[in-house]
Amino acid sequence: MKREHRPYYIKYLGHKFQRWYVDHFLRPQFEYLGRETTFMKPWYVEVNGGPISLGDYANVVATPDNRVRFTVWSNSEEGGRIQIGNYCLVCPGVRVSAATEIVVGDNCMMAMGVYLSDSDWHDIYDRSMFVGQSAPIHIGNNVWIGDCAIVCKGVTIGENSIIGARAVVIKDIPPNAIAAGNPAVIVKYLEPGKRLTTREEWFNTLDQLPDEVDRVEHEKHEGNTLFGWLRSLLFPRKGD
Repeated sequence: MKREHRPYYIKYLGHKFQRWYVDHFLRPQFEYLGRETTFMKPWYVEVNGGPISLGDYANVVATPDNRVRFTVWSNSEEGGRIQIGNYCLVCPGVRVSAATEIVVGDNCMMAMGVYLSDSDWHDIYDRSMFVGQSAPIHIGNNVWIGDCAIVCKGVTIGENSIIGARAVVIKDIPPNAIAAGNPAVIVKYLEPGKRLTTREEWFNTLDQLPDEVDRVEHEKHEGNTLFGWLRSLLFPRKGD
């Protein structure tokens, strides 16, 4: 694992720049972008069309090789829309593509490479039609969608459900279910009566989190220098 060589103030300035980038370049592209929503490497997030809404306290993580893409592209008079709730996690490579409507509830997690698409994007018989058949996707609160899973048009996923990695969901999944496979089928249900902790609850119990994170960051970067950081970038050594 690559060590952290940056001095603390360089990393702090990097965070400030990311927040400036979000407010200057991304926020104007959203119909609503929530308070305390954070982006890691926001320059690898693409927002196309609209309206697109992302709720409060959401976390979006993008990387150079796994961009996050929110796209609304519709040929209907009503248009399409994307609405993602509060406290959601969007991991690298997630794509959300709507011709009609995609609604994601609160506290949902979308792992790396997840694809939500409410359209075929070409008609089955007339391949010149760029949207084809489309039907809304509705995802309930506290749903967890695993790596590289695909959720197709017209699907509703009930609250608290889990979709396994690389599953292809073509039919509705009820609440509290665990589904996997291609096509996805229910493999079990969550234990009745067992308490679930949501991302919202986790956030709300961490009143001291910013101070604690700042303390850990100071310790992690203690002793790092500007010269040492530049040396690690230009002349890396074993163990860097």
